[in-house]
Amino acid sequence: MEPFKILEAVAAPIDRANIDTDAIIPKQFLKTIKRTGLGISLFYDWRYLEDGKTPNPDFVLNQERYKNANILVTRQNFGSGSSREHAPWALLDFGIRSILAPSFADIFYNNCFKNGILPVRLPEDQIDRLFREIPGQNGYRITIDLPSQAVILPDGTRWSFDVDPFRKKCLLEGLDDIGLTLAYKDQIAAYEHRRKEEAPWLFPHPNA
Repeated sequence: MEPFKILEAVAAPIDRANIDTDAIIPKQFLKTIKRTGLGISLFYDWRYLEDGKTPNPDFVLNQERYKNANILVTRQNFGSGSSREHAPWALLDFGIRSILAPSFADIFYNNCFKNGILPVRLPEDQIDRLFREIPGQNGYRITIDLPSQAVILPDGTRWSFDVDPFRKKCLLEGLDDIGLTLAYKDQIAAYEHRRKEEAPWLFPHPNA
């Protein structure tokens, strides 16, 4: 997992509340267990016209100014609905590294951290300000400083945010669940070696 430290990037606004995981990545794209390749289908029903291929020019992420956005600004209860982990996979594959919203669905919120995305909870009035300012400035760039736990606007305005210390450490070091396990590989190997000596009957010879 790629570490997250300081991100300075264009922000794209999706002014909708209660965006669920089926809107983020519809069910027909859940057949894969790979974390890559889902970005093209992100917000599929909104990004494409009825033929499923032609980009919808009215959808924000199809607009030239937001095509390379790495930050998403949205409304409350983002990521509601089913617990599919494909939702953060699709966002990350598209290039989204952080999401700013007043609130998130709990399971989606947890899944973001496990996949290298930083979800940031901000008060409604701060989110309202972003929705007023982003459309009026082409290439509106926000800096998200995880070590300092700060969101910094183009004019220097600085907002603090809360994050669980353990989740913060994992993002800073790029540790997902597998990475966390591998951090203890020496202890795991020592335990397995000891168990083979203590209870060899649990470990039959591979040629037996």
